[in-house]
Amino acid sequence: MHMATWTPEPGETLLARDAIAFATGTAPRVSGMRWFRDTQRNDIQGELPGWPEGPVFSLGPEAEKHPGKRAGVFGMRALYVAIGGALEGLGGTGSFLPGAGDGPGRPQEPENEVTDFPVMWADADTLARTLPWQLDPARCPENYRTHIVVTDRRLVITGFPDDDPLRDQVLWQVERSEIAHVERMRFSSVGDEAKVRFADGSWCRLAPPRTRKYWSVLRHLAHPCEVVPLGALTPRQREYVESYVASVNDRDTSVEPVITRRPSGKFLIEVPTTQLVKPDLGMLRPFWFMSQAGGRGGFDPKDL
Repeated sequence: MHMATWTPEPGETLLARDAIAFATGTAPRVSGMRWFRDTQRNDIQGELPGWPEGPVFSLGPEAEKHPGKRAGVFGMRALYVAIGGALEGLGGTGSFLPGAGDGPGRPQEPENEVTDFPVMWADADTLARTLPWQLDPARCPENYRTHIVVTDRRLVITGFPDDDPLRDQVLWQVERSEIAHVERMRFSSVGDEAKVRFADGSWCRLAPPRTRKYWSVLRHLAHPCEVVPLGALTPRQREYVESYVASVNDRDTSVEPVITRRPSGKFLIEVPTTQLVKPDLGMLRPFWFMSQAGGRGGFDPKDL
């Protein structure tokens, strides 16, 4: 059956698309590992419907607080990556500390980042348990990719084999109303990660599969989604937007620019292009900031 790259429904605004996977531990005790837990910290990977068997790992003596737990593990140890400059550029508290060596700074949640590393935290019949097994690097088939698509209405996880987004298949989706909060998690060997907490109290920890300075989906997950229609702008704002859009050579003239209001009050202008979805990077869009007055907006890392 012929498939096609995922597209939004009429009236739905596509905000971002990028590669995604369950996160992988960074601290020495959990490096290269990930766990699937209920709220009592029991391993639940064997209870997840439809999941193929995966490799197991037992926490060592350092984790005597939770003896006997077993969970999935990525086959290679994660490498520490020098990402301090990128994190500092994002204005976070997780940038490298003096004398911290190779590590990615200070853990935000030591119990979930140093002594244990759950990427799924879910009791029975909660939303996080429905996430697709293909997000697990230890289970995902070779040459198979998973992407997250963010719109103003929902999150969609798609998968496709052989680096071919034209073979997109929807693996999972959820309305944004089911998401209570998304937090940037900066203690990572690949760059910022996302802790997605659902309205039912379950959560998951997701990450780009490779080191990133910017992970485009986070700018539309970690902040409230406020899409501003072009027609709602003042004449001066609209003139500025149109001037920037005209400067993008490969813009897709069939799609309007996407304008969102950022935490600073400035506007983020993103221009859809004719570039195809990339297996490693997803959907690439040139972007620019506009001030509330309709002029050039200064770059504020917290807006991304």
